[in-house]
Amino acid sequence: NPDPWFIIFIMSWFLFLIILMPHTSKLKLTNKPMMQHTYDKITSWNWPWL
Repeated sequence: NPDPWFIIFIMSWFLFLIILMPHTSKLKLTNKPMMQHTYDKITSWNWPWL
């Protein structure tokens, strides 16, 4: 089973990134390659519960 607090941490981190992105000049919500890269990076992690 995943640690609930860890999931909350990940979700809040993503929320932080989403809020931060529109205020940066290089990263925007419409920057799909960056979003895809982030998604690929996270899915490539070795999750202990998988």
